[in-house]
Amino acid sequence: MLVTIDVGNSHTVIGLYEGDRLTHHWRISTNPDRTTDEHGVMLNALLQAAGMQMPIKPEGVAVACVVPPLNQTIEMLAERYFHCSPLVVGPGIKTGMPILYENPKEVGADRIVNAVAAFERYASACIVVDFGTATTFDYVTGRGEYVGGAIAPGLGISMNALVQHAAKLYRVELARPRDVVGRTTVGAIQSGLVFGYTALVDGLVARIVRERGEKTRVIATGGMAELIAPESDTIEDVDEVLTLKGLRLIFDRNRRL
Repeated sequence: MLVTIDVGNSHTVIGLYEGDRLTHHWRISTNPDRTTDEHGVMLNALLQAAGMQMPIKPEGVAVACVVPPLNQTIEMLAERYFHCSPLVVGPGIKTGMPILYENPKEVGADRIVNAVAAFERYASACIVVDFGTATTFDYVTGRGEYVGGAIAPGLGISMNALVQHAAKLYRVELARPRDVVGRTTVGAIQSGLVFGYTALVDGLVARIVRERGEKTRVIATGGMAELIAPESDTIEDVDEVLTLKGLRLIFDRNRRL
């Protein structure tokens, strides 16, 4: 068994693999103040709900974390509750993918992990659109090189900014509106967020493809992918556990060293 943990700014996704098969996965809120033991209690409850219980003894734990205060917490979680030192994606870890970023240390671990999983899937140039707290666009060449991409405010951040800075506007459900031309305030806000954000995604993807000049596949992941992808003209696939797949691939590549 392999435990994979993807710690994002808003959510943490935990997955269990048996071989190359993802048997269970859970999404919980990310809380930088949550202690190792609190994570352990929560994990034990999730395992019990799935018919398992602690202690489990996996062959390894693979982690991608973009929340620095939780790095040590998650490492201690692996050591205390899984009795193994985790593989934490970062400098010095073998990914099998050349990183062409000017400063590779600046690239978020989740972005590299997503790129590895996407290239493994397509074996061609590809773009990963990850709808998280920020929405990231990551480009991989047809030779399997990570080049870089773009970062935009996520849908949730966009909603928060609108509500905080426009006195008469308010929070609405992030859902597809019936019409582009909203005839209520709710419909108008939903149109601007959902259809406007889709235009942002399609526009950036088109610019990346035009600049790079390669035939490119496009895959989406992250919490809002299922909302935006059906409206998009450029997103071909959605994989909500793409990051977990990438963590498994990177763990296997380092285990063979």
